[in-house]
Amino acid sequence: MRLTKVFHSLNRFPTYLLATVFGLVLMVGFIQVLPSQAGPVQPSTLLAQRPPITDTTGGSFVTAAVNRVGNAVVQIDTERTVTRRIDPLFDDPFFRRFFGEQLQTPPQERLLRGVGSGFIFDHSGLILTNAHVVNQADRVTVILKDGRTLEGKVQGADEVTDLAVVKINAGDLPIAPLGDSDSVQVGDWAIAVGNPLGFDNTVTLGIISTLQRSSAQVGIPDKRLDFIQTDAAINPGNSGGPLLNQQGEVIGINTAIRPDAMGIGFAIPINKAKEISNRLARGEKVIHPFLGIRMLLLTPQIAAENNRDPNSPFTVPEVNGVLVAQVVPDSPAASAGVRRGDVIIQINGTDVTAPEQLQRIVENSGVGEVLQMKIRRGNQTTSLSVRTGELQTEQRG
Repeated sequence: MRLTKVFHSLNRFPTYLLATVFGLVLMVGFIQVLPSQAGPVQPSTLLAQRPPITDTTGGSFVTAAVNRVGNAVVQIDTERTVTRRIDPLFDDPFFRRFFGEQLQTPPQERLLRGVGSGFIFDHSGLILTNAHVVNQADRVTVILKDGRTLEGKVQGADEVTDLAVVKINAGDLPIAPLGDSDSVQVGDWAIAVGNPLGFDNTVTLGIISTLQRSSAQVGIPDKRLDFIQTDAAINPGNSGGPLLNQQGEVIGINTAIRPDAMGIGFAIPINKAKEISNRLARGEKVIHPFLGIRMLLLTPQIAAENNRDPNSPFTVPEVNGVLVAQVVPDSPAASAGVRRGDVIIQINGTDVTAPEQLQRIVENSGVGEVLQMKIRRGNQTTSLSVRTGELQTEQRG
């Protein structure tokens, strides 16, 4: 039944659209938006101390917020040359012998162009955007709101968090003020600014629909993130642009939409970008730990349904935990003896009841740390020690 269907189509995930390209897939390294240093703010206090920004010209708070940030929002145009490969048939000695030069088709080059958004966050010319906006680009062009067109250089990019920093050389640059995404609440105003479909300087308004929407729920489990969900309109080309609060501060980076739904968009919390932006600006690699498992949520109800199915590949304990659906060969989990069908119920003394929870624990552990894992294997409870490894790009998917 449910688990059986999942096992039989394990590599088929929901389609999603990164506001410029399509993608999918997974592995298990993991990430969490770490809390800021500020203490929690009570809703009543927040409303009293953080009224919407006002516009001196008599406009709305949206007008005031956009006026505060708009000049720092940029359009990012990319170009990439793709060389079409020759059909392997053309290189076969048998066919060359009989057809000679007729099969020697020269390689063909194709120029691919893309458009995305970003925003200046440092007076030195540093711009935050999505990694997928500038991924594999041969040329990056940044267009400022004042009309200046500048060459951009990708300082660093991290595919796992889908964040990148681009550098431009120019003076008199406006910057976007960064807010605190940990203080955002469901129902807060959300203002998206960017260049959807190439229409520059576009503004849309909505609310924060929910918080900590996991990347697995969104359908992009290879991105180790907890997203801000909003109903502010986000379209292709909005990728990398800022999501603002009612004070005109950046609380997120617009990243993904669901093409099978309307009014559902996702942004990376700005606090995640704060954590790694300096490393990206210096060109440093961002390291992420991983175990090397594909995992599923398990409850007693799901387990019972699976165990009643005669076509199920195996029976599972009827408990709450995280089911190991696959163990990646030569991974830390494989070396520790984790097996397909194991149910992880505890890590370092903390009960584990959901894949997202396990994801956050692993990411916060750091590379090379030993995790004490308690698992259910059939009717037995077993303890294993797993040393996390470093997630490599080629290991994902």
